[in-house]
Amino acid sequence: MHTKRRRLLLILAALVLVVLAVLVGVFAGAKYFVGQESAVRTAWRVDVGELLGEDQELELELRHADVESDLTVLQLVPFEVDQEGFTYYDTAVQDRLAQALEKAKAGGQAWEAGAPLAVLNPYGTGNNGLYLYFETDLETQVTYTVHVEGLPDFTATAADQSGQAYSRTHEFQLIGLVPGETNQVTMVISGSWGNVRQQVSFSITMPETRSGYPTRLDYTDGESGAALSQGLFTMMRTNGYLGYGFFFDNEGVLRYEMVLEGYGLDRILWVDGDMVTCISSTRLARLDGLGRVKRVYDLTGYELHHDIIGGPAGKVIALVDKLDSETIEDVVVEVDLETGAVTELVDFSVLMEAYFRNETHPVPLTGDFFWQAGEWDWLHLNTVEYLEEGDSLIVSSRETSTVVKVENVHSQPELVWLLGDPAFWEGTAYEDLSLTPVGDFVFQYGQHSVEYAGAGEKKGVYYLRLYNNNYWSNSTRDYVPELDESVSESLYGDSGDHSWVYVYRVDENQGTFSLEQSFPVPYSSIVSNAAPAGEDGNWVVNSGISHVYGEYDETGTLIREFSYECTMQGYRTFKHSFAGFWFQA
Repeated sequence: MHTKRRRLLLILAALVLVVLAVLVGVFAGAKYFVGQESAVRTAWRVDVGELLGEDQELELELRHADVESDLTVLQLVPFEVDQEGFTYYDTAVQDRLAQALEKAKAGGQAWEAGAPLAVLNPYGTGNNGLYLYFETDLETQVTYTVHVEGLPDFTATAADQSGQAYSRTHEFQLIGLVPGETNQVTMVISGSWGNVRQQVSFSITMPETRSGYPTRLDYTDGESGAALSQGLFTMMRTNGYLGYGFFFDNEGVLRYEMVLEGYGLDRILWVDGDMVTCISSTRLARLDGLGRVKRVYDLTGYELHHDIIGGPAGKVIALVDKLDSETIEDVVVEVDLETGAVTELVDFSVLMEAYFRNETHPVPLTGDFFWQAGEWDWLHLNTVEYLEEGDSLIVSSRETSTVVKVENVHSQPELVWLLGDPAFWEGTAYEDLSLTPVGDFVFQYGQHSVEYAGAGEKKGVYYLRLYNNNYWSNSTRDYVPELDESVSESLYGDSGDHSWVYVYRVDENQGTFSLEQSFPVPYSSIVSNAAPAGEDGNWVVNSGISHVYGEYDETGTLIREFSYECTMQGYRTFKHSFAGFWFQA
């Protein structure tokens, strides 16, 4: 009898140990997964071809690119590329590369369309971008087609660095070459009357992706017969492939692989024709269409998370962690693009101290987000929007399933309203700030990507669009809600679970909100976004946990859905035309 009991106890002990080992493994894996976001790239060198010479003044190697091509394709390699701490996101490095290109352009050779100055990834920021420079006798523009056997063709009109539609000097980054494939490129050089003055073709076999990411996504067509909008789908912060941005066309073909220091693109902003985006968890950068880094912005004392947006002229507003704070994901700062100065606008732990101190606690090990155990993620901001009227911010708080508006953010920040389930705020100091729902609908839960969607019929009335994750979780407050049966509490979803795209009408005059449009999308408990795509009312929607993004027509009917590879989740997918940046408008 004792032997049987001892055996049973040993079996139970072994089971407990197995469970503990699994939990520890999951916890450690989750911590590692989250920790990737703050990692910084340490390896920049890529395969290069034959050394042609060295520029001692500029401290650069001139090499043949490691590609097969009808063209002579060059590559510029900084001497220090293998040294610890090197990054291409250094304006001193960028200036040297720019000077080398200027030397090559002015070197006495007549660069022609059939024999252009061709440099692979000249500024180190785009793995498969090809810089071209040549001159024509008359003012022309360049339209090119990239053909790869077995793939749909890609055609675009290059945006010249001069900013002119027609020019005698042509300097641009050719976008669309497929990594790891032999690309046949045909350039049609036309005058302003549309007459073809020259046609040039060349082939180039491109290197594989730096990231190892697939160059083709599977897709399925939906029921809508609407046309897809023009542009490139931009995948941002794809876990397992942090430190890169991926740009796919409407056929699911990778047309550009952006190389970052780490982290990922939270959002792309456009400032005077330049791109401003995240390059690591602590830095932003401004780049032009050639891939040149014109300015880098350090957020000393802060760490980026979730979103950036344009603020007042010449400013970028960012959601950050304050590194010396007891809380996380609850601070908004502003970056001056001219001076680089970083100014703290709102610390929500101060603005909403009565809720933060009286109602919340750090994440416990038993919480849904147990990998955050010990962290005080009481608000978890994931979107920020700036409105000039009232000097206002609209932010999305995942942890409270609430959209929050704050006014006078550059002087004396003041809470204006809270939009979500009013029951959540009952009994708190902020109960009276809850907007009143009008109509019968299920409130958003765990929402992301809250954006201003246009003015209403009178002042104080406007629309907000958002991705309603439709997922309830709160790890920092002892509160149990009454949920509609359609709201999920499962991280990975159960059969029949959906997330939703919502468009709310807000009436500040009446203190109300109503649901004006909604449509179901694949379920994603966390991350994800919904945003406009093109000029015809289409939507691009990313459901990160489901590993899909899709384009929908204005009614919310699916046009096409793409499946992508990642670990756990892909954060966001937007669609940009890149007009005036890579392509002519």
